[in-house]
Amino acid sequence: MKKATGGIKVAVKNLENETVGEAYLPEDIFDVPFRRHLVWEAVKQIRAREHRGTHKVKVRSEVSGSGRKLWRQKGTGRARVGSIRSSIWRKGGTVHGPQPRSYAYRLPRKMLLGALRSALSAKLADQKLAIVEAWALESHKTKAFRQVLDRLTGDAHTVLLVETAANRNLELASRNLDGVKLVSPSALQPYDLMRHDRLMISKDAAVKLGTTLGPKGEAAPAADAKPTKAAAPEAKAAPAKKPRAPRKTSPKKKGKE
Repeated sequence: MKKATGGIKVAVKNLENETVGEAYLPEDIFDVPFRRHLVWEAVKQIRAREHRGTHKVKVRSEVSGSGRKLWRQKGTGRARVGSIRSSIWRKGGTVHGPQPRSYAYRLPRKMLLGALRSALSAKLADQKLAIVEAWALESHKTKAFRQVLDRLTGDAHTVLLVETAANRNLELASRNLDGVKLVSPSALQPYDLMRHDRLMISKDAAVKLGTTLGPKGEAAPAADAKPTKAAAPEAKAAPAKKPRAPRKTSPKKKGKE
């Protein structure tokens, strides 16, 4: 990893762990300060969305028991009671108990993108991010793919793979490995980045991330584009002022004689 004029220069590896080229990652995505609070908010929102919320208690109308009045309202000396299913009785219904609901809530898009940039920058700073030229697997066998990962990641226990196009061999080979997850750039989440030790991105996926996570209205440079010197901005000519129209004056009203 080395900083250049147009981005951060990162080596591109093949499946044999050999350097076959270079890629330039945009600094506004892969070299930003780590904002711990943003990442925490994004992880909390994702975990809340995965909360199933299937808790349930029985209310007064759902517990078993008769609905008739046990004794008359007045004259017995006892406390008045209307039903055996009352919440103050044993085996009665529960009041204000948990009901099935969704815990999901919306996180602002700017916060989510900021958390993604922070997590990606942290992976690159810790040298736990690698770019692979292409996931061109000859077979869908898990054993062969495990050997490829051992060459690329070493002793990493958890690996997150990012690929743009549908790759059937990669899907079949990685789905049965414990601690290995395959996602597309559009489904990349800060929670997955923090959970996995190593991040392996294909070259096309790096270009996709540079486009989608860049500042609004500005396209980030492609991962394989070489940095260029910024040209001096051209001075714009001031627009010519239009002649001002003469002001209309209303005729004065004549007073009474």
